[in-house]
Amino acid sequence: MTTETPPATASPVRRLLPVMLPAVVVGVLTSFVLLGVSLLADRLKDVLWETLPDALGVGRYSVLWMMVVLTVTGAAVGLVVWKVPGHAGPDPATMGLVDPPLPPGVLPGLLLATLLALAGGVSLGPENPITAANIALACWLGTKAAPGSPTALWTALAAAGTIGALFGTPVAAALVFSEVLAGRPGPGGALWDRLLPPLLAGSVGALTMTLLEHPSFDLSLPAFSGPHWADLLAALVIASVAAAVTMAAVFAFPYVHGAFARLRHPVAALVTGGAVLGLLGALGGHLTLFKGLDEVKTLARDPDGWSAGGFALMAVVKLAALLVAASCGFRGGRIFPAVFAGTALGLCAHALVPQAHPTVAVVCAVLGVLLAVTRQGWISLFTAAVLGSDPDVLPLLVLASIPAWLVVTGRPQMQLHDDGTPIR
Repeated sequence: MTTETPPATASPVRRLLPVMLPAVVVGVLTSFVLLGVSLLADRLKDVLWETLPDALGVGRYSVLWMMVVLTVTGAAVGLVVWKVPGHAGPDPATMGLVDPPLPPGVLPGLLLATLLALAGGVSLGPENPITAANIALACWLGTKAAPGSPTALWTALAAAGTIGALFGTPVAAALVFSEVLAGRPGPGGALWDRLLPPLLAGSVGALTMTLLEHPSFDLSLPAFSGPHWADLLAALVIASVAAAVTMAAVFAFPYVHGAFARLRHPVAALVTGGAVLGLLGALGGHLTLFKGLDEVKTLARDPDGWSAGGFALMAVVKLAALLVAASCGFRGGRIFPAVFAGTALGLCAHALVPQAHPTVAVVCAVLGVLLAVTRQGWISLFTAAVLGSDPDVLPLLVLASIPAWLVVTGRPQMQLHDDGTPIR
């Protein structure tokens, strides 16, 4: 297989055809890595949270069991970071969703640490470490199969395939890369020419995952009959307030990370972080554990099932758990727990003001939280839109994104430089 890029003067078709087959192969492989880690994590989760507590006669989500499992998970991940070659990759607080490729030797520790965190109830998702692992694998295997091929090509294909598999659609991958490419001037043809190979990898990754696992982000929220003036006001206020609330966690991020760093050993930091997560789980209830994708559907099935205070408590606890997990060294992504926090905030707004439609409240709150956590406008809009699964909310989401973006733009991000200072 060759992926040598024809001269820049070649026609777009001649430039694109050689990368079509690699895009398909990478799309399939990235979805297999995601699926494999997810299935293994689910099996271990069943053992930790069902088989063992039942055998021991302990409540599955009792305070004692949450404290034990999360503390032991912290110790296990700490040992991986300390002892496994590659130390499970760089400090996750310094990593974004799409970064340069890691050395292949890092991957066993990174994937093992991710699997343990997902199964143990840590409030992080799989997206960042799985994307990093797939980029590293694709770059390593791709440059072996086609010496001289650019690593940027394999990075784009692997990231797009993973994002497509995560969200079950290639649209998310295309939106992410439209943001990435917008800041990269230079040759490469029209924007759609540059997006086409990642879009193909994302499509194959999404189709593979859909055929094998049937993922769904639809929360089955109450049907939305169409926007009214009151819905517009609710959308603008809820998205902005959600972004502002989340920014409190973002501002605290470097300080909490610095506190854990002062423990000076990964096992100490992760054991302490695991114990804190156990306490937070005891405070917020078992729905605030794990990455949050399954748990958020439980909230959405019963928008009136908790009081405004109950929803607010879960949102604050989830944001705090995300802050602690991302600061102390657990490997994982922040999109899925942010979706849970946004959903809880939206349902809190609906409980406080019943006139605010629950679908509008949820998708706008998710939008505000994701803008604060990710600083990626397209992925935030896309994720919020698919949760509602109703095209009538799209105009409201776009308008709500404007004041919410003004709340977060130019301010510290939930990602740090190597010296511990926040990226802006």
